[in-house]
Amino acid sequence: MRVFSVCFVLCFAFAQTASSGKPQDSGSKDFKLSVDVDLVIFDVTVTGAKGRSVKGLSKGDFRIIEAGQEQPIQFVRPEDTPATVGLVIDNSGSMRRKRSEVIDAALAFAESSNPQDEMFIVNFNERVFMGLPAGTTFTNDLPTLRNALANTRAEGKTALYDGVSAALKQLQAGTLQRKALVVLSDGGDNASGAHENDVLALAGESNATIYTIAIDDPDDKDQNPKVLEDLAKLTAGESYRVKSLDELSGIWQKIAGGIRDQYTIGYMSKNRAHDGTFRNVKVIATGKDGKALHVRARKGYIAPSSDEQTVNQ
Repeated sequence: MRVFSVCFVLCFAFAQTASSGKPQDSGSKDFKLSVDVDLVIFDVTVTGAKGRSVKGLSKGDFRIIEAGQEQPIQFVRPEDTPATVGLVIDNSGSMRRKRSEVIDAALAFAESSNPQDEMFIVNFNERVFMGLPAGTTFTNDLPTLRNALANTRAEGKTALYDGVSAALKQLQAGTLQRKALVVLSDGGDNASGAHENDVLALAGESNATIYTIAIDDPDDKDQNPKVLEDLAKLTAGESYRVKSLDELSGIWQKIAGGIRDQYTIGYMSKNRAHDGTFRNVKVIATGKDGKALHVRARKGYIAPSSDEQTVNQ
């Protein structure tokens, strides 16, 4: 979870720009701001007793407890708010026979997502390459996404950690507060320069929710679904393990619905110390009937250090 020193008008302006649906420029949205307000952002999933998403909640239905102290909530963005979403797709040689099903499922995901989402694609085999055309950083245009998914070849080894790391960095250029990655792979990692701990640390510092899909391949000796499960658990996402390619489309559509059903909550921490420490956070939600609801959210965030007050929006 990343903490932002932020101006609310600036955030709103970014959201308005992104909602136009036009591809965004590739410039980094990094700003040095001289403000003393620390905004902490959590994307949360709220479900009822039967595991179904609970909709229609508002600011008064949530409480934030940080290190045992209740925090003042600044805003609650309702479900189905547009998001910056990255599709991180394994294009190693072992994926060659699965490409058609993966492309179809990814397109089903895009069609089921919020039409104003800004999406990007990160492909990886033994190297990492962005999937959208040169000069297009984000898009919500389905033909562009379809062409980008189709115009790759499956070959080589698997640099999973490098692919996820690149996608997490790309998310920082997104203009929307809600951020998510969907990572699909059928194997472990046998080609990355980054290590497992490196990508887990990056994921922990981001405010992205990561959803992962592991395709079982009994012939793949490098298969390591646990790292995908760890990424999802760390970021309050969900992990799926697929035994049949027929399952892919339904899973991708379920993930799209999960992102659309999230709430985004922003609050100003009463602890203004920039000490780089991890702070435990509990998000509490109560239904209109007064009953407690189940909340899936990150366990906390890392406070900014005293020498850095950077907005990565």
